[in-house]
Amino acid sequence: MSEAPRTLETPTWLLRREVGLCPCGCIGVRKRGSFVEKTLSGVSEVMRQAMFSEEAAQRKGLLQRVDPRVKVGAGLALLVAIALVRHIPVLMAAYALTLVLAAASRLPVRFFVKRVWLFVPIFTGIIVLPATFSFITPGHVVVPMWHWHGQAVGITTQGLESAGLIVVRVATSVSLVVLVTLTTPWVKLLAGLRALLVPRIFILIIGMAYRYVFLLLGSVTDMYTARKARTVGNRSDVKRDQRFVSASVGALFGKAHALSEEVHMAMTSRGFRGDVKTLEGFRIRGLDVLFLAGGLAMPVLVVGGDRLFGR
Repeated sequence: MSEAPRTLETPTWLLRREVGLCPCGCIGVRKRGSFVEKTLSGVSEVMRQAMFSEEAAQRKGLLQRVDPRVKVGAGLALLVAIALVRHIPVLMAAYALTLVLAAASRLPVRFFVKRVWLFVPIFTGIIVLPATFSFITPGHVVVPMWHWHGQAVGITTQGLESAGLIVVRVATSVSLVVLVTLTTPWVKLLAGLRALLVPRIFILIIGMAYRYVFLLLGSVTDMYTARKARTVGNRSDVKRDQRFVSASVGALFGKAHALSEEVHMAMTSRGFRGDVKTLEGFRIRGLDVLFLAGGLAMPVLVVGGDRLFGR
């Protein structure tokens, strides 16, 4: 008699539990991750945000229905007005306006705020931090830190006001730019810039860089994945990762150069002359006229309100 077929079971060594790190971190040793892997994870995050931006630009919100030329023109006028404001409450009102427009455009307000304020404190705050001290901006010291020849040295009220003005101004300007880019497809944004007489070479360089940077990032990811699949032994060697990065830079430069030549020849053979074309032509509608009128009136109100607030 033939034996009954054996039942396929999962090996016991796959089911055996292993000792891991406890929540308090007192068991085991946590190894430091490779800087290459951290960089690639950051690359993945950038690509994810880019895909979210394209998805957000296709939503049926307020700014998504406005002509790109009108949005860019109104945004530039408002940026100039924000640069002229000298009082924080006026800037806060302008920033509140960007939040209202983001909500009307069906953008996640929490994500919108985080995207701006995670950038502003790190860079702008570090730059303006020295301006808060009395030896840079003299004034009334509110936070004394030490004394020099009998004079208190520390953070002054005038320094805090100046630093706060710069931080809020940068936050409002960045919010406005992010709002326009999130609600406009990239191709239409470039076409709108070209319609506003932005130089052709500038539009061409930005468009090519944005389109093919993701292809190059994908090439870097593939190179690292192939290397990792063929590596045996310690994979967290810093010197080995550094040699891989230095070797990959040369290979990636060669790929980028070859790709640029092929893309240029392909575009030239198809009649490309440097102008950005879209499948849908631009057309001014009633909503665009209303938005343009509001976009031109808002800078006047912002600057006028700042002048009245200063009296």
